[in-house]
Amino acid sequence: MLLLCCWLVAGGARAELFGNPFAADEPVELRVADPYIELHTGPGRGYPVFHVEERDATIEVLKRKTDWFKVRTRSGKEGWVARKQLVRTLTPAGERPEVRDASKKEFSFHRWEGGLLGGDFDSSDVLTIYGGFFPTANVSIELSASKIFASSSDADMANISLLMHPFPQWRVSPFVSLGTGVIRTNPKSTLVQESDRTDQIAHAGVGVRVYLARRFIFRAQYRNHVIFQSTNDNEEINEWKAGFAVFF
Repeated sequence: MLLLCCWLVAGGARAELFGNPFAADEPVELRVADPYIELHTGPGRGYPVFHVEERDATIEVLKRKTDWFKVRTRSGKEGWVARKQLVRTLTPAGERPEVRDASKKEFSFHRWEGGLLGGDFDSSDVLTIYGGFFPTANVSIELSASKIFASSSDADMANISLLMHPFPQWRVSPFVSLGTGVIRTNPKSTLVQESDRTDQIAHAGVGVRVYLARRFIFRAQYRNHVIFQSTNDNEEINEWKAGFAVFF
């Protein structure tokens, strides 16, 4: 989750809101300039509006999650305001607040990440979708699902992985990963009837995440997989993938 660390430049300067999930300053105070501003129960359009503050009411910005801002009213009600409404409020100096887009600082310290990768899995095409959670800046936990397109069979693979990020503050940030999962192979052969096979799989790998702009990341990685086959004849597979991701 992206939290908002806010500060106010006094003396007629514009208020500047920027993200830092591991720091906390005094909330920024803003005044409603539109006829009203809507407070949602959560950070998204799918959450209902539960309260409306009218023009000239004062709100405090507490934190940020992507393009939604958690605010508190004078009466103590707390809810989420969309960015498009927040940017039309006024600072105590009577100016519009400046809300920055996600930056390299948020890349270093964010909670959620998801993306799509494609590449080579033992000379076969592979497509992977993944989602990751960062309990700390240096550690993330990922779930991924892959589709492997081979000439003689297709396969579906699911993995859970632990990733270590030794230098999360770098624009080009390396990582190492360890994980396990399952792979289900679906033979295409029609001449000889073969049954589907499900095996356990484990991997170790290295990779790099590159901050591009706003919330976008380029990611490339290598993994060495070991498939523990039921025949006790383990198989090693090399996998190379690259793709794009977004963070929140």
